[in-house]
Amino acid sequence: MVALPAVELPDFPSFVPLLQQLGFGGVAGLVAGYALKKVGKVLAVVLGLFFLGLQLLAWSGYVSIDWGRVQADAEPWFAGDSLQESWATLLSVLTYNVPFAAAFVPGFLLGLRRG
Repeated sequence: MVALPAVELPDFPSFVPLLQQLGFGGVAGLVAGYALKKVGKVLAVVLGLFFLGLQLLAWSGYVSIDWGRVQADAEPWFAGDSLQESWATLLSVLTYNVPFAAAFVPGFLLGLRRG
């Protein structure tokens, strides 16, 4: 029989700071993603009610809305490159100077999904 060399494992206390950062990063990401999704839902309701109010005012003849101009002004915000840049900017802001970013981002995405 051939004897295998002994594998030396690091002691558990040396892993504690890493585990704490990963745990806190995951929880912080989950909470941030959950909150962002909830705020997004409230914002969607507010914008929807605002649109309905504008349409009601336009239908009643109180205001006139140039929807062509609104569309032309809003289109650059929804371009593919613009959305990609916005997502990258959001993640860079949320993980700025955060050593637990490796756990924060998956937690954030899980929070967005569960929210």
